[in-house]
Amino acid sequence: MPDSIRICIVDDDESFRKALASLVELLGYRVDPFASAEALLASDSLERAACIITDIQMPSMSGIELHRRIQSSGRTIPFIFVTAYPDDATRARALRDGAIGYLGKPMQEAGLVDCLERAVRRP
Repeated sequence: MPDSIRICIVDDDESFRKALASLVELLGYRVDPFASAEALLASDSLERAACIITDIQMPSMSGIELHRRIQSSGRTIPFIFVTAYPDDATRARALRDGAIGYLGKPMQEAGLVDCLERAVRRP
C-alpha cells in the first residue's frame, strides 16, 4: 500500500524539493524531504526509506556520492536521480551503479511514476 511507503527526497533547490514532495504525496507515498545529503544521512529516515530521489548536483555532497556512501554501508535502497544538467556519461554511470532512474528537470510525471513503481516493487 503506497501510503505506508516512505520516499526520501534530497534536493538543495527548495522550490523543486517542495513541488516534487507534493507530487510524490499526491501519488500516495509518505515523503521525507531534505535540503542536503548530509541532512538525510544524519536522520533516521534511511531506516524506513523505500526509495531515495536525489538531485545529482548539490553543494558539499553530490547525489552520486550519497548513493556511493549508502551502498558502501551495505544498504540497498533504490535511487532515482534527477538533474537539470543531464548528460549521457553520468546517466550511464548512475544506471550501471544500480540507480532505478535518471530523470531530467523538469521531469515528466509518467517517468517518475514508472521509476517509483519499479523501486517499490524491488525485493
